[in-house]
Amino acid sequence: MPVAPPRRWWLPLLWLLMIVSLAAGLGLRQPQPPDEPRFVLAARAMVDSGQWLLPHRGRELYAEKPPVFMWLQAAAHQAVGSWQASFLLPSLLAALLTLWLVADLARRLGSPRHARYALAALFCTLQFALMAKRAQIDMVLVALTTASLWGLLRHLAERPNLPALWLAGIAAGVGTVTKGVGFLPLLLVLPWLGWRVYLRRRGQPVPGPHPASLLWLLPAFLLGLAVWLAPLGWALLHTPDDALRAYAHELLFKQTGTRYANAWHHRQPPWYYLQVMLTLWLPGSLLLPALVRPWWHRLRRGDLRLWLLLGWAVLVLAFFSASPGKREVYVLPMLPALVLAAAPLLPALLRRQAVRRYLFGYSLLLVLAAAALGVVLLAGAPWAQAQLAHRALPDTLLPVLATGLLAFAAAGALLAAVQRVRRAPQLVVACTGLLWVLYGAVLMPALDPYASASALMQRVGQRIGPHAGLALVAWREQNLLQADRPVREFGFKRPWAEQWHEAGPWLAQAPGQRWVLVLDKAMSPCVDPAQVVDIGSANGNRWQLVPGTAWDGACHAERAGASADPD
Repeated sequence: MPVAPPRRWWLPLLWLLMIVSLAAGLGLRQPQPPDEPRFVLAARAMVDSGQWLLPHRGRELYAEKPPVFMWLQAAAHQAVGSWQASFLLPSLLAALLTLWLVADLARRLGSPRHARYALAALFCTLQFALMAKRAQIDMVLVALTTASLWGLLRHLAERPNLPALWLAGIAAGVGTVTKGVGFLPLLLVLPWLGWRVYLRRRGQPVPGPHPASLLWLLPAFLLGLAVWLAPLGWALLHTPDDALRAYAHELLFKQTGTRYANAWHHRQPPWYYLQVMLTLWLPGSLLLPALVRPWWHRLRRGDLRLWLLLGWAVLVLAFFSASPGKREVYVLPMLPALVLAAAPLLPALLRRQAVRRYLFGYSLLLVLAAAALGVVLLAGAPWAQAQLAHRALPDTLLPVLATGLLAFAAAGALLAAVQRVRRAPQLVVACTGLLWVLYGAVLMPALDPYASASALMQRVGQRIGPHAGLALVAWREQNLLQADRPVREFGFKRPWAEQWHEAGPWLAQAPGQRWVLVLDKAMSPCVDPAQVVDIGSANGNRWQLVPGTAWDGACHAERAGASADPD
């Protein structure tokens, strides 16, 4: 976000900084809960089985999300050959595509100068880069919704463009089968119609394409939906499988309509997203009040770009706020639209001394917070040790984390001393890049053995030996993903008692060679507690190993008989 006109090398340097910082850590860590392991597990099952239509979590169908994101991860693995090096690639590429689309739209709707401001503003927003460095569906969804907005805005605000309109419809359709809210870009039609009514009431001519041209969105949208719904429909018609029908019903109805209208988790008040935008959209969120007045003046003049961008953002915010279930990532697709709306105003805004002081203070706060935390960790303060103990992390992490934080603080302080308040926007860009290099290349790899449960599963493998059989009860996705051998599991969502109903006889078949890893809260009463091995904690759960010799088959038979229905 430069204050003075940038030199010719500024844009390539910005792209280099963004690519390096967003890609930092690629291949240095493994999937971490809550979402990453289940997606990689499903993608790995696709590659191993050759069956890509339906995602699986272990032996069960995974019906909470469509398979498009898992297809991308599986394709990335096929191209790269390593899950650790490839599972973050779809999010990284989606983030870079989003940045390019925003810069291109800002250039087309404004000027090349506006493109540079939009690019830097989006990159510097905390939530954007955070999601770019996580293997979750949301970053791919943002890329698809932004691609749809790109096509619609080119057709509605630049000049009539049917290929761009078709792209918009297809991207919205693919976005919908990636995550159910991918249709939201099509709501851009509503503020466009409102703009036309506004101009007519003021007696002004109404330029732009004929409304009938928007009818092409319907076949394009259906074509995008067909990427997944067509093969699913074919399978439903030609495969008389109750499990497949249950999967389709769960995904198409409960995980879409019911999840929105009557959410059973993540319930939050209607104003929840305002606090999300205030915190996760720093540093730009604190500049939004300064944009309200110029936005209002431009809206009254009938500025089509703002009618479309701000009108659509308000509709998206209202849509998600109306649902009782809310998560901070839901409103992320709004962010590119707001950045585009702000880009024409940023050059003048960043010339204000108060704004530059705020941005300098924001950068300085990041530096001071990293320095303070680094000193606390390096000193081994009781608070730091208590936090590690609570998360079952070793003390050896303290110097590693402290060194990374202090290195960031030193580099940030040096940049602040060189740039000062006059070049505070450039300081924010540089500190943001350093922050995500620290996050991706130092902090996350250091925490990875414990966050990914790979350390736990390594201990399991060492304890039972290389030739023992292993099964899981009351397991988490990371346990199955990180196991060092083929693992037997008895369903993920099944009640624990039903899992033990199969696990016990499995142990009894070879008691000297078989083990069960089980969540401590799910331990069966038919297990001899004296033989149970406490193997440690991971991700806030405590895990125990049950050898086959600890299983009491008579107890199991007695309990099974007592629970059976009488004749």
